[in-house]
Amino acid sequence: MAESNKVCPVCEHRTKERTEKEKKDMMNRLSRIEGQVRGIKRMVEENAYCPDILIQVSAVNAALNSFNKVLLADHIRTCVAKDIREGNEETIDELVLVLQKLMK
Repeated sequence: MAESNKVCPVCEHRTKERTEKEKKDMMNRLSRIEGQVRGIKRMVEENAYCPDILIQVSAVNAALNSFNKVLLADHIRTCVAKDIREGNEETIDELVLVLQKLMK
């Protein structure tokens, strides 16, 4: 698994190199979520019953939460662990900040 502390020359943020399989898996999940959101939009356009829409919104939220869990676990196992091993403890502060934002 290729990790990177490279800095993006455009936005000056850190980047992470992912394997093709990782990218493909993430993109497939996001495409399914995108399809679910389009379905909700269609339901609104077609005046679907509110509880039916709410159930679909709940499903999208669950899918996004699942995506976040997988991404966060990967981030901790790779980027965070690597930085801690290298003595870069600022990563812990960054992780705490991310977790605080996720838990709003």
